Amino acid sequence: MFRKPRRPALTAALATVLALTLGAAAWPASATDAAAHRATPKPTIVLVHGAFADSSGWAAVQTRLSKDGYPVIAFSNPLRGVEYDGAYLASFLTTIDGPIVLVGHSYGGAVITQAGATDTDVKSLVYIAAFALAPGESVQRASALDGGSNDLPANLVLRPGPDANPENPDAYIDPATFPRLFAQDVPEATARTMAATQRPAALATLGLPATQAAWQTIPSWYMVAKYDRIIPPVAERAMAKRAHATTVEVPTSHVPMISRPDKVVALIEAAAK
Repeated sequence: MFRKPRRPALTAALATVLALTLGAAAWPASATDAAAHRATPKPTIVLVHGAFADSSGWAAVQTRLSKDGYPVIAFSNPLRGVEYDGAYLASFLTTIDGPIVLVGHSYGGAVITQAGATDTDVKSLVYIAAFALAPGESVQRASALDGGSNDLPANLVLRPGPDANPENPDAYIDPATFPRLFAQDVPEATARTMAATQRPAALATLGLPATQAAWQTIPSWYMVAKYDRIIPPVAERAMAKRAHATTVEVPTSHVPMISRPDKVVALIEAAAK
């Protein structure tokens, strides 16, 4: 298992600068206060978005979790491929002290599945209409579990990626079909804004396999979106079942964290306890 490196202690000068910058309330005033700060019983919730989206999709969930006293970080997923993205997330997790709950939406589920296996501080996994991949399995392959099928491949628009590799272009969902495929239960204006601001994913994210599966050793929770048109609900149920996940179903599109953030928060907080 990966052991987190010890973070270097702050110098007195740097601590003074931070205290002046952040304000006395933001910086422990004594060793006792510092110990109490570190001993917080609530885990850090790390939210990982999927393809064709960004961290802003977690806004309503983050607000509610923070109000309930949870430290929350919305991780910026590179969307370059499961091993690359998983390694980046695993490295990011080493900067967090204490227990962690990893939450993944859509392709973000593949990333937490890959990264979560490397960190002993990860105590729970939460999949929100997400890919809980098995080792050797790709997103494309998992979508076909239990006979699942969808219209996503036919609605992708390909454009050059950052490395200008013609064999690995960036993929977007056609803005004309994005609202009905990705977010049919979200207000039309919101769905069109989501379509216009979507972050592309490298085409490799669909075909590259995971190499490890954190759900094999870490307790998992799964939210099935009953009217999902991106990941077939039958495939979601199959992934939840093999992960032995505590499973709930909601009557939503692919984005329950936007259309039903209350349900998503309830599931995350159940996993956090």
